[in-house]
Amino acid sequence: MRNFGAPVALHVQMGSLQLHPSFIHHHWLRMTPYQDDYVIVTATAPQGNERILLSLSSSSESRNKMGNGLSEPLTIFPCLPSFQALHIVILGLDCAGKTTVLYRLRFNEFVNTVPTKGFNTEKIKVTLGTKSRTATFHFWDVGGQEKLRPLWRSYTRCADGLVFVVDSVDAERMEEAKTELHKITRLQENQGVPVLIVANKQDLRSAMPLSEVEKMLALNELGSHTPWHLQPTCAIIGEGLQEGLERLHSMILKRRKMIRQQKRKR
Repeated sequence: MRNFGAPVALHVQMGSLQLHPSFIHHHWLRMTPYQDDYVIVTATAPQGNERILLSLSSSSESRNKMGNGLSEPLTIFPCLPSFQALHIVILGLDCAGKTTVLYRLRFNEFVNTVPTKGFNTEKIKVTLGTKSRTATFHFWDVGGQEKLRPLWRSYTRCADGLVFVVDSVDAERMEEAKTELHKITRLQENQGVPVLIVANKQDLRSAMPLSEVEKMLALNELGSHTPWHLQPTCAIIGEGLQEGLERLHSMILKRRKMIRQQKRKR
């Protein structure tokens, strides 16, 4: 775990998944159970900013043996923001190609992946445009299974931008993808956060044209509060990803400039 500059103490008592908030080195720690499998530990600083510290999951076999105690922590991650890197969260339904996108960007080659049960994270320096400018993106690739989607909100609270990956071939699940996309962008804390919609698998003959993807996702209904860009891609070979990131970076900078201007007017 990353060193946050102060000790972080966590005590989990067997038989109970809940902890009362405790004041430790100017951070309020809170443990929140979700369904039967996941527990989120958050810390709230004196300024009121809440950040995820840990995500823990326990197997049903362990719970049967030890009550509701936590066992086998599968996902432990620091989510305090990096001030040098842009915090980007990759979302989308399961099997859309989110992890393939992440590791294509990371290694510049195809990496065979398995469904993400928790999250994957990579900090990647990306060259932008022809002027050899670079930007560092800190990507959080979050599992898209239905039981994990309520946790997306915890990852997006401090996001600079969102990447929403859709399977251009799977027309039957496009309505489901639309529902999740609109749900996450309409959250109060995500108002104004730029979204790059990645229309993946555009290399396949059965892929829907971009205009159809835009229509089925009802992108025109996102509203003026959500800047977005729809990018055709093939994550396996990386086609379209560079262009998509450049557009996302441009939208993020534009939003930051607008926020600075609004602050000056106050």
